[in-house]
Amino acid sequence: MKNKENNHSDKLVIFQNKNIRRIWHEDEWYYSVVDIVEALTDSPTPRQYWGKVKTREFVKLQLSPIWVRLKLTADDGKLRQTDCVNTKGAFRLIQSIPSKKAEPFKRWLAQVGHERLEEIENPELAQARMKEIYEKKGYPTDWIDKRLRGMAVRQNLTDEWRERGIEEQRDFAILTAEISKATFGMTPTAYKKYKNLPERSKVNLRDHMDDLELIFTMLGERVTTEISQKEEPDTFNKNKAVAKRGGTVAGNARKETEKELGRSVVSKENYLAMKNDKNLEK
Repeated sequence: MKNKENNHSDKLVIFQNKNIRRIWHEDEWYYSVVDIVEALTDSPTPRQYWGKVKTREFVKLQLSPIWVRLKLTADDGKLRQTDCVNTKGAFRLIQSIPSKKAEPFKRWLAQVGHERLEEIENPELAQARMKEIYEKKGYPTDWIDKRLRGMAVRQNLTDEWRERGIEEQRDFAILTAEISKATFGMTPTAYKKYKNLPERSKVNLRDHMDDLELIFTMLGERVTTEISQKEEPDTFNKNKAVAKRGGTVAGNARKETEKELGRSVVSKENYLAMKNDKNLEK
């Protein structure tokens, strides 16, 4: 059975270039308190800041907590218990934090909630909004189309893994690493290092892939999905073997492509560097 909460989990929304983690829980979005604090205050130590607010505003006054503890993906890729608030709790939190960003954040939060309701009614809106975000960041249209298609392929794969009983984020990471190793000869962590991207950060590796890298990523994940649907592996090790086979199909196609092109498909280029180069040219 698919876990309704997990289907929506580990989503990011952006407020003024700050990532806010959120998770779908009990039919509404819950947001990371620490991420909200960081967005509002720009504090270098948002956890400590939240600890002081929590003690001052709630513990000492013996008020009921506005937060719940839910598992969100941390910077190291592992699921960790995190203080989270729903929209109502977020507004209460904002009142406890002096910040010139308070009013813009309130408007943003209200808009995010409204957009979620719209997306439930019309899922295509979510894709359109994601496309708009990438356009604002300066990505070309043909790249955006591949990136969005890759997201759909990835979602199908994770849904399939959940059907096979895979639910822990660590297991998702292991299976993804198997596909990546077979496809590109390196894990996502090694790939980020190869592209000179911050390893322990929220930077998404796929946002720094070029067209061919995205295409072979999709191929490995789509083939893995097809094999899994056909064979219905019922243990983690069987799923791991299927992931390796799916990645191997993409890896073989990559090697053949490299022979024809006379160059490596795996690129050291990343969007951060390319964007900086364009800015320097201006």
